[in-house]
Amino acid sequence: MSANAPFTEAPVELTIVMPCLNEAETLATCIDKASAALRDNGIAGEVVVADNGSTDGSQQIAAEHGARVVPVPIRGYGAALNAGVLSARGEYVLMADADDSYDFAHAPRFLEQLRSGADLVMGNRFRGGIGPGAMPPLHRYLGNPVLSFLGRWLFRTPIGDFHCGIRAFSVDAYKRLDLRTTGMEFASEMVVKSALLGQRMVEVPTTLKKDGRSRPPHLRTWRDGWRHLRFLLMYSPRWLFLIPGLALMILGFALMVWLLPAERPLGHVNLGVDTLAYAAAAILLGFQLVFFGVAAKVFATTEGLLPEDPSFDRWFRYITLETGLVAGVVLLLLGLGIAISSVVSWAHAGYGPLPPVEMMRHTLPAMLCLMLGTEVCFASFFLSLLGLRRR
Repeated sequence: MSANAPFTEAPVELTIVMPCLNEAETLATCIDKASAALRDNGIAGEVVVADNGSTDGSQQIAAEHGARVVPVPIRGYGAALNAGVLSARGEYVLMADADDSYDFAHAPRFLEQLRSGADLVMGNRFRGGIGPGAMPPLHRYLGNPVLSFLGRWLFRTPIGDFHCGIRAFSVDAYKRLDLRTTGMEFASEMVVKSALLGQRMVEVPTTLKKDGRSRPPHLRTWRDGWRHLRFLLMYSPRWLFLIPGLALMILGFALMVWLLPAERPLGHVNLGVDTLAYAAAAILLGFQLVFFGVAAKVFATTEGLLPEDPSFDRWFRYITLETGLVAGVVLLLLGLGIAISSVVSWAHAGYGPLPPVEMMRHTLPAMLCLMLGTEVCFASFFLSLLGLRRR
């Protein structure tokens, strides 16, 4: 080679990324196993350790065992992994914890699916096998199954083990996800956004064994479980706000129509104006939840937290300031008309005492229309403000 010839690095197909925070006990073992998996299977690859500020000499251990160390000053599981992935030289990335609980010898089965066109390949520990003491019973029989079920239900994804720590993906697919979380929610966000973007996801069986650390894991059962649940709900405005809100509005409206003419028997009790008041409250509460759902969807899409949704965009063309104001004014006029008719009836009675139950049958609908009309008008202004950048 000429002395003036440019230096070119050997092409890398697979980068194995390990997040690290004080993993001196197990890091060398993990790097050696990952390197052996690449070497024994003829995979052109590298091992990257994304160090999150270790103070136990993990950085030196990683370098001595042939890994490339990427310092990550921002604390958090997601922050470490994101930095490691973005520094990868490979076309594909396999991520796994550095606690010696995952089997790096399974790397070829992940890579095979990526070569076949998969965007995200998830490991499934329940299909591959969970060793004794590897997963606390609360995680194995409640936490993981429940959160994985919610993930499948809310986002229509086939993934059976939402929180498996070993997974692989193409770098191009990863960059399209535009992940934002820096903590443990990173694992859920990856699957959720991949599903929302329609990326091809597959699962392969993998195993989990008891980690080799003497210290407790960084994971905190209730805190991190709640963070994952909270994330799943917040990334699904439809199920968190819209569906419950519409259900309340429909139920309240049906109950109100049924009870407006007169009391209705239900079993051994009669439902009257008291129930009518609760029905009106259900309609108001339901509308507020629907409004929150639409506003959350607009905000999350505008800020890039959720991907564009063509079906929602079609609806949003009709949810304009003008249509909202028209609907709000109609409701206000309807409420005002009912209120005026009540005053006229009172005048015909000489402004004397009126049957309270009968008057409530006029007052409640008038109040509902006036309040709902006002909320619709101001909600239209707010949604129009949120949607300025989208338009």
